[in-house]
Parts: sequence; C-alpha cells; structure tokens
Amino acid sequence: MSLNVRKAAVLGAGVMGAQIAAHLANVGIPVLLLDIVPSALTPEEEAKGLTLSDKSVRNRFAARGLAAAKKAKPAAFYDLADEALITIGNMEDDLSLLKDCDWVIEAVVERLDIKREVLQRLAAVLPPHAVVSTNTSGISLTAMVEGLEPSFRKRFLGTHFFNPPRYMKLLEIIPGPDTDPALIEDIRYFGERRLGKGIVIAKDTPNFIANRIGTYGLIATLHVMEKFGYGVDEVDALTGPVMGRPKSATFRTLDVVGLDTFVHVAKNVQQSVTNEAEKERFTIPKYLEKMVENRWLGEKTGQGFFKRERTETGKEILALDLETLTYRPRRKVASASLEAAKNAKTLPEKLRALVYGKDKASQFVWEILKDVLLYTADRQTEIADDIVAVDEAMKWGFNWQLGPYETWDAIGVEKSVARMREEGAVIPAFVEQLLASGKKTFYEQAEPGQIRFYVGNADYRTVEKPIEKLSLADIKAKNGVIHKNSGASLIDIGDGIVCLEMHSPNQAIGADVVAMMDYAAKEVAQNWEGLVIYNEAKNFCVGANLMMMLMEAQDENWDDIDLTVRQFHRAGMAIKYLPKPVVSAPHSMALGGGAELCFPADRVQAYAETYIGLVEVGVGLIPGGGGTKEMLLRAMEHVPSGVDIRPDDYVRRAFETVAMAKVSTSAKDAKRLGYLRETDGISVNRDYQLYDAKQVALSLARSGYLPRQPKTVKVVGRDGAAMLKAGVQGMIQGGYISEHDAKIANHLIRILTGGDVPRGTEVTEDYLLDLEREAFLSLVAEPKSQQRMQHMLAKGKPLRN
Repeated sequence: MSLNVRKAAVLGAGVMGAQIAAHLANVGIPVLLLDIVPSALTPEEEAKGLTLSDKSVRNRFAARGLAAAKKAKPAAFYDLADEALITIGNMEDDLSLLKDCDWVIEAVVERLDIKREVLQRLAAVLPPHAVVSTNTSGISLTAMVEGLEPSFRKRFLGTHFFNPPRYMKLLEIIPGPDTDPALIEDIRYFGERRLGKGIVIAKDTPNFIANRIGTYGLIATLHVMEKFGYGVDEVDALTGPVMGRPKSATFRTLDVVGLDTFVHVAKNVQQSVTNEAEKERFTIPKYLEKMVENRWLGEKTGQGFFKRERTETGKEILALDLETLTYRPRRKVASASLEAAKNAKTLPEKLRALVYGKDKASQFVWEILKDVLLYTADRQTEIADDIVAVDEAMKWGFNWQLGPYETWDAIGVEKSVARMREEGAVIPAFVEQLLASGKKTFYEQAEPGQIRFYVGNADYRTVEKPIEKLSLADIKAKNGVIHKNSGASLIDIGDGIVCLEMHSPNQAIGADVVAMMDYAAKEVAQNWEGLVIYNEAKNFCVGANLMMMLMEAQDENWDDIDLTVRQFHRAGMAIKYLPKPVVSAPHSMALGGGAELCFPADRVQAYAETYIGLVEVGVGLIPGGGGTKEMLLRAMEHVPSGVDIRPDDYVRRAFETVAMAKVSTSAKDAKRLGYLRETDGISVNRDYQLYDAKQVALSLARSGYLPRQPKTVKVVGRDGAAMLKAGVQGMIQGGYISEHDAKIANHLIRILTGGDVPRGTEVTEDYLLDLEREAFLSLVAEPKSQQRMQHMLAKGKPLRN
C-alpha cells in the first residue's frame, strides 16, 4: 500500500465536512479544516469591535463547523481531546498550507460551478503527490474536472462518506474519468484498514449506488402507500425490522435524514437521468414539497412526519396525516401476514410470510419490494460492476440486513418472477438470463465459507475475501468446533489459536459460559498456543443473566448464588493466569460481566465502537465478577513508582467510575476511564478485528510468553475509606443520592480500600474477591436492589429508590 496520509485537509466545514475531519482525527491524522471567508460581520462580532480582516472572523465558518462537530450527537469524536489534531482556517488565506497535505477532501456546497472553481484552485497549489477527492453525493465527477490537467485528473476521485461519517460504514469510491487504478486500490485499502469503512466501487452515475437505490425505494414507498391508503405510522410498522430494515423504517428515516436533504437528492436524480419514465418515478409528492416549504424538515426542526408533544400522561409521538397535514395519535396495523412475519424465526421466513400473505399489508409490502427489485436489476450494469457492490452499499449505507439481490434470493427468484410476470411486469434481461441458465439464486455456496455471485450470462464469480477478514461463521462451517455447550463454543481459528465464542441469548454470562471458560483454560493450557475471546453477535456481552440472578434471589437460593459467583471468580482467575496468552476482543456493548471478560486478558483488541462499562450499580449491585477488584489493581498501576504519592486520588477515580456506572463512548474513551490500558489495541474496522486479535495472541506466544504471577496490592485501608465515605455522606445530605445508593457506594468503598485494615496493608487478589463476593451477596438480598433488578428487566432503565 503506497498511500501514506500523514496530513489531510477538508474543504468545507458544514455538517459532513466537519465530521469527516473529526473522523480523520479519530484515527490519528492531523487535519486542516477550511471554509469560505464571511462577507459580513455578525452582531456579536460588531459588538466586540472586530472587522472583516480579523482572523477569528475570517475563520468563522470553520470554527463553527468544528464547534458543531464537538457538540454532535451521536458524538463525532472518539475522544474530544482529538480535536487538537484539527487546525481551522479559510480558503483565501490558508490554501498555501495544503502543500503539506497528502489527501484533500472537497466537501463544499453541492453546486457544480462552485466545486469546479475549488478544484481549479487546488490544482494550482497542491503538491504533485497529493490525492484529491470530492465528497459529492451525486454530482458528475467527469463534469467537475473538465478542462483540468491530466496529472490532476489522474489523482482525482470521489469518496462519498455517509452521515454521520464516524458511524456509517459505507464509503463509496467513484473513479473519475482518468483516475489511476492503483490509486483506487490504495484508497480502498486505506478506507478499510485506517478509516474502518466498508468500501464499494461505484460508477460515475447520478447519486451513485446507495442513494440511487435507497432514494428510489423511499419514493416507491411514498407512491405505493397512496394506493393502499396507509398512514406514515402504519407504513413504518410494515417497512422496519420485520423487513430487515432499520427501526426507523421509512418515515422515521426521512425525519432523521431531513426532508430537505431527501428532496435535494431525489431531484438530483430526476434532473440527471435521461429516461422519462424514470424521471417520473422520482417526482416528489405535493405534501412533501409543502412540508419543506413549512420547514417541517424532521428532527432538526422539531417536526416532520412525526412530532413529539407533551400530554397529560407524558410525551407522546404523533403521526402526520398526509391529507390534512395535521398530527394525530399513532395507529397500529392489524394484519395476519404481519403477525406471521413477526413470529417467524429467520429474516427470509419473515419476508416470505409478508410478501406471500393474502391481506392488504402483504400486498403493500409486495408492491414495494417488486418495484425496488426490478429497478435495481434494470440499473445494475449502469451503477456498479457487480451485485455484491449493490448489496453491500444498501447494507452499509441504509442499514438493510439484506441487499436487494440477497432479498430476491430470500423470497425465491423463480417464484417471485413468475408472479411479477403474471402482474404484467417487464423482467430485466439480467434476471431473465439467470433463470434461462437453469439457476435459481443470485448467490450460491461453492464450499463452506466460499460464496459465488451471479455476474450475468449464466456465469458466477467467487466473492474475494482478504485473508485478514476472518469470519467465525466461515471457520465453523469449514472446521466445526472443538467443544460446545448451550452458551459458548471453543473454535480452532488456525495457527494454534482458539476462540472462545459466546452465543447465549444477548451473550449473557450464565453457568454454561462459565463452564466453557473453565474448559477453555484447561484445553488451551495443554494443547494450544493462545486464546481469543470474541463473537460476531450484535453485542460482545451485556453482562450476567440478570433474570436468573433475580429469580434465585427471590427464591432465597443464597448458596446457589454464592457458588455462581465463586465459579465466575475461579474461571476469571484461570483465564488471567493461564500459561498461554489471552486476548479479549470486545465490540459494541461490553457491559458488566462483558467488561469483566476483558479484564483478565493479557491484551484487549477492542473494536473502535466499543461501549464498555461496569453498570451493576444501576441494578442495585456492585461488579461481582472480579470487576471491582480489577479496577483497584488498574488504579494502583497508575500510581508513580518510586515517588512518595498517596494513591487515594487514584482509588477515588476508580470509585467514581464504578459508582457512577460510567460507560465509555468509544474504545479510546475506555482507556481514559481505565477500562482499557494504553497497551491495548483498537481495530477501527470490525471486519478485521478477529484477525487483529489473533495476530496479537500469536505475537505474544512467539515472543517467549511468560505467564503472569498472582499480585498483591497495598490498600489505602480504613483511613482512605473514611474520606470516601465522607463524600458519600455529603451526597446524601445534598439530596443527590438515596440511602440505598449510599449503601451500595459504601460496599464499593470497602472493596476498593481493602476493608477494615490499616493503610498500606498488602492484600491478595483472592482476599479482594472475597470482599467482592460478600458485598454482592449482601446487596442481592436487599429488597430495594431486587426492585431495581426487576425494574431494569421490565422497563430497560434504572430505578432510583
């Protein structure tokens, strides 16, 4: 890979530009963020006596963009400290600074004339090696660089990020008319490995792939709903998760995107395509034009297709009646096919139940799917080189669980096409060729872990996967598992490394997972080089099985709870002191017990979007699986050695983190909170996380791994506890916490300070685990803690009692 981005620049500090800059900073790249110079002073600037020549005025738009990115929700930065990597400026005074940049991203307003002017100015100042890309969502790249020198056109391409750039996986790469093919491969690699993106190569056509198909799908839904007389709330009930689409479904998605943005994208396609029938399909309904005129743009203006209002019973979400343009209470859909789909186990079964049902809802969903599938196949060769790019674009850019061709396979190509023909639809040649060849699916499995896709003319091609994209599903399909129970499996992932995978409901820790931890420790110690703890579920682990714990507590099975805690402690210590290296690879939510599965590992290789925290206080307990003990040990690691410094402040920080149930906003933030160490690694792309974790385990194993030895720690004792307890008492008196909150806090203090011992007493990990277990058992028996557990299970949020 020859592309080395040591410094980048983003031109245009709007929402997208500023947040692209933030994400570049997230991965450690210094960024120059430039915008235009204002033509007039604001009243605030006039009051300060500033002029148009003052730097703060000239940089106003870039400063505002950066400020907005810092306040963005969800957060644009992994860690707000990374804003220091962004330097603001303007495009009149600071273009000369671009001479030090390796990649410049143009993200100015979506107007061809303005983009052409900016690119012409760039051509005059950029160093010969610098890559230039545009973040346009649909303007022709060919038109942008018309008349520019071949040397500039060779290093110019489209890089279409999706909003918000930190979280949306899709990055469409669009070659320009003369883009160097080697540069496309360099940007693909860089985008995947450094930026964490899913890359698809799109053609230079209106709105590229995802927005072309996604916008068409949304427009098609608007047209079909008029035919069936459904309301926006009813449509969302039918076009959300039950179809494999996001919870935001159709109209909630439009509210989040912004109706003005959607209308702009739709009109761009309408104006750019030449087929009159296609132009007609992208016509915006009159009610949508009226809503934009009224500034009912969705979330950013407080109302759109939905609106929140306060009522006597609290906040209520109202739905817009499209005929009267007034808001009304939401309605539910009564449909046998919808209920059948909800009860189906797999997404293909859900889709078949929906589209082949016999009621109005079923016919509605069928009409939408038919329209989108036919349109996609009809435009396939125009917008992309293969069906994989189209499917991945829709999954990564619009959060569909299945792309269009995967959806077609799920409902049955032959059966659905027969129905389409009966209804008078014209079947695209691309699909007719498939069926004429005797094939019945767009994808087929050649062998375990190897997928082939249809490329036309009865031909299939194998999906190429880099060796770094390890998949547990593929590995299990090919090699099976070493050992398995109802909650977890042990899998050989090659080169002497095995993976402990949790597959219990919500990856919750129960007796089965603990039993597999014990088995893994013994098996790896005897027969393998190292262990990775990882899974491919939605979340890494959301903690212990709270329902089971509550039931045991209500039945007063104290001995069983005591045994469960002891077994988890023993399993955790076995993992921690294994004579072979252990790497934990958390992702998404790693809460409570999920965090405690990370703590015993020699290294953690976390996905960048890992939200890790000890949250047990929220359900009336304390971290009882070794988490409290580990937070103390980690706190003491930060105390400078050889210096006469009291560790009390370090213990206090650990106490505050656990007592406030703090959860990291990213893996980088988890290091700040002390859940991860500075030596722990971060994978920005989850597709590569298992490979990265395996490489860390191999590196440790091959460099002469020495097992850790049991630790002792000097605690601050009753002296340090007194100061923490005084703070808790002040919180009670101030009305900030309840008596039960204080009781939980005092249990935490007892563990973190080492119990009723003098300052400086040296204690073992087993001693601290005993304090942890005693505190956990005491709290789980408390009626108020049980109420908190019950409330969390029933309502999904903490109870303050």
